[in-house]
Amino acid sequence: MNDKKKNTGPSMKMPPGIMSYLVVAVIVTLLINTVMSVLSNGGTLKEIKYNEFLAMLKNNEITSVEIQADRIIITPKEEEAPANSIPSPTEDPFTTLFEQTQGATAERAAKTTKYYTGYIYDADLLKELNSRNVEYSTPVSNRNPLLDFFISWVLPIMVLYGLSMVLLNSLSKKMGGGKGGFMSFGQSNAKVYVEKKTGITFDDVAGQEEAKESLMEIVDFLHNPDKYTDIGAKQPKGALLVGPPGTGKTLLAKAVAGEANVAFFSLSGSDFVEMFVGVGASRVRDLFKQANQMAPCIVFIDEIDAIGKSRDGQMGGNDEREQTLNQLLSEMDGFDSSKGVVILAATNRPEILDRALLRPGRFDRRIIVERPDLKGREEILKVHVKKVKMSPEVDLKKIALATSGAAGADLANIVNEAALTAVRMHRIEVTQEDMMEAVEVIVAGKEKKDRIMTEKEKRIVAFHEVGHALATARQKNTQPVQKITIVPRTMGSLGYVIQMPEEEHFLMTKEEMLDQITVCMAGRAAEETVFSLQTTGAANDIEQATKMARNMVSLYGMSDRFGMMGLSSIENQYLEGRHISLVSQITEADVDKAVGEIISACYQKAKDILAKDNEALTEIAEFLIGKETITGEEFMEILAKHPAT
Repeated sequence: MNDKKKNTGPSMKMPPGIMSYLVVAVIVTLLINTVMSVLSNGGTLKEIKYNEFLAMLKNNEITSVEIQADRIIITPKEEEAPANSIPSPTEDPFTTLFEQTQGATAERAAKTTKYYTGYIYDADLLKELNSRNVEYSTPVSNRNPLLDFFISWVLPIMVLYGLSMVLLNSLSKKMGGGKGGFMSFGQSNAKVYVEKKTGITFDDVAGQEEAKESLMEIVDFLHNPDKYTDIGAKQPKGALLVGPPGTGKTLLAKAVAGEANVAFFSLSGSDFVEMFVGVGASRVRDLFKQANQMAPCIVFIDEIDAIGKSRDGQMGGNDEREQTLNQLLSEMDGFDSSKGVVILAATNRPEILDRALLRPGRFDRRIIVERPDLKGREEILKVHVKKVKMSPEVDLKKIALATSGAAGADLANIVNEAALTAVRMHRIEVTQEDMMEAVEVIVAGKEKKDRIMTEKEKRIVAFHEVGHALATARQKNTQPVQKITIVPRTMGSLGYVIQMPEEEHFLMTKEEMLDQITVCMAGRAAEETVFSLQTTGAANDIEQATKMARNMVSLYGMSDRFGMMGLSSIENQYLEGRHISLVSQITEADVDKAVGEIISACYQKAKDILAKDNEALTEIAEFLIGKETITGEEFMEILAKHPAT
């Protein structure tokens, strides 16, 4: 006998929460009926004993009674109003009459209280009522009891239940993904992209050759699985893309789907997280069910740290997120990789991910997507300028040199900003000037033309920036000056110096870092040397110098006081997080002293450089005040007139 149940259509199972809404509807209806019953009595009823009712009847204090099936409603007589008094000569007769009328009305309203007592069979009651001339009656109802019950109970419950369901359905659409309403809480809202819709291949991704090589094997496995299974190799279940923001992790995932010509499920980790416990886990099950039905396919989960955070057992845990993570781990263990389902995920916070998620068999590969090097930046620029009309004079290598540390998204933004600048300047193609201006816009913001500095401020800023440039030129381990300007920018700078590296470096020596700190300190040194004052313009310089000095002491082992001792680590290295101290508070105080010693020594060195080149400092600063912006060639021409001593 076959025990399997036949699928007879949609299940009639009552959705969760319906009984609670029915209970609420009944309670609200009961309250409404109670209030309506009180209001329908026409006033306040006060209970009295039956013997008190008889005493009132004997004392002629009753006007009328209403004999009901279970009680007697008693209407007492109103007290007679006192005779109108004659107003005194000093009183206004009209005012006194008005006040008396209002008082009588209020008094009558206060005496409308009715009484009731329980009904007791009394054969002499009617005789007593007749003898006292008390009116009495018994209510006669022509209403249908069934209709009354429907109007009083069934109809309000139906209306309240309907309103509750409408509100619940509206809430579920906002919180459950939008389409399915109440019944779609557990459904995955993954966006499905097919290759013809993505239109992205590895040719559209530049500067990440190592990452592309690792992902190309996954694409080849999806195309030619027999080549790998014949030798006994298994397809990787998943690959984790790790790197700073904007380096192209999502673009790489779409390129894999485009190259493989398979379905591409794209989600964010936050798509699984809801306020209701269990919804995220249900969506994970639904996602893998869809993926198995459309295999071969690629499932991409962006920002997986939203659900993959470590279950460290600390206070403040999130049951919904942990259940979602547990379900994800279970599904990644359960699905068959031979069907061609590949899981790709991206994060820039790998250190907080749960160790169970990172083990082999779930994410077999960790692919590092770093910021591109010089060659990579040039290749990325070539990809982005394909659709932009560029002047033949544009040198992308110079742009790549000027954008050290930029990610792919930054470079794309620079190209677009250059195109906008060309349109604003009424040019038909983008020039080298537009590209360099775009670099400055991204770094320092647009020129702030409405900010007019006083002559004194302009001179201080000019000497400040030339101080940076002189310290750069007079030291060996620095980069050449390309531009000096005192034109304010929207990001807060009143002036800046742009340095153009001759080649890209991946390491910095201790001497190079000390020279760079000296360059940072030279602006403040110029202010004190020339004007004998200190300004707020050195705030960013001091911040950068302190950061470099602290890294020298804490991370790089470049301090004479501590030697090669690791004193701190970096939290969220791909997000440029803060330092986490690894030493005691006493040692931390010594670290601060060591940082201060480095900065003080570099500051004194900067003052010595400027004191020796005081004439060059003055001449270049006066030239800068007149032109507001000078090039590196103009700077070096003037500096050549003043040889170093």
